[in-house]
Amino acid sequence: MRKHFLNQSLHQRGLTIALAALGSALFWLLDLPLPFLFGPMAFCLAGALAHFPLRGFGQVSVAARTILGVAVGASITPQVIAELPRMAASVALIPLFIALIALVGVPFFRKLWGFDAPTAYYAAMPGGLQDMVIFGTEAGANPRTLSLVHGTRVLIIVTVAPFILSHFYGVGLTNPIGAPLSDLPLHELLIMVAAAWIGWKGGERIGLFGASILGPMILTAILSLTDVIHARPPAEAILVAQFFIGSAIGVQFLGVTWGELTRVVAAGVTYVLVLAVLSAVFAGIVTALGLGNPVAAFLAFAPGGQAEMTVLAIVTGADLGFVITHHLTRIVIVIVGAPVLAAVIARRRRG
Repeated sequence: MRKHFLNQSLHQRGLTIALAALGSALFWLLDLPLPFLFGPMAFCLAGALAHFPLRGFGQVSVAARTILGVAVGASITPQVIAELPRMAASVALIPLFIALIALVGVPFFRKLWGFDAPTAYYAAMPGGLQDMVIFGTEAGANPRTLSLVHGTRVLIIVTVAPFILSHFYGVGLTNPIGAPLSDLPLHELLIMVAAAWIGWKGGERIGLFGASILGPMILTAILSLTDVIHARPPAEAILVAQFFIGSAIGVQFLGVTWGELTRVVAAGVTYVLVLAVLSAVFAGIVTALGLGNPVAAFLAFAPGGQAEMTVLAIVTGADLGFVITHHLTRIVIVIVGAPVLAAVIARRRRG
């Protein structure tokens, strides 16, 4: 029985890799933007909606996210630290941003789409997909609904953001994502690998939220600030991270029924429009007040996932420190507030 399950799992993952690789190759041949992100995402999404027997990559996908954690950490240099006071005013807008999202989003899902209270709250919050599903499930929310709503949010943001950046901001998605593997010193590569692994597993051991990204990021930032490493992960590693992130977004829609597609996904699509308006307002405020340049402000308040926004910040050449500081602040507020609100909801339900 176990052997049969293993063979089935390998077959499903083999099909997923083949589909993702085909998407990457086609997007690359057509010279489309971010082929190693959008190719796997598009082809795995199509396969999932066609009910192909696909399967995510589990811990391999999580490990791929550590690459982005190292990339962000390596970008935190003494120069970035010196710029933190400049970011303080725009970072201070994040709590207000989250509060408005809650005030608008929870009634949106409760009144218009009939979600129960826990599901409405966790569907509204622009946190990480895994975090919101885990916290929401513990609070009594519907995990399937949360997965579809957040999967839809990330899918749309990742698809639309590059178009907006290139057509409205005039930004190319051609910035080098990193030096080639052959150009980096071997000892720095080994240090980055160690930082990724120790940061990830050490973060999990101490219960760090988003350990696969935040753990490596914190550890690599220390190494960068102490002059131990001087470069981001190689370009090949960033492409691998994009490949698995894109595949994971597409596979998220595996098994979606027509009823879910017309109701839950429709709710997610509509809510993205609401988030887009709020994000545009805050990005506009930051730009108008001279607190950040337009591209960095757009990416800092875009309600996409941290990993996806990191990739876009790298390929556009945006101020990575600015973008990540704002996303980390948002994530911390959402994650810290989630268990508190879960306790409040639980008490009210018992009452």
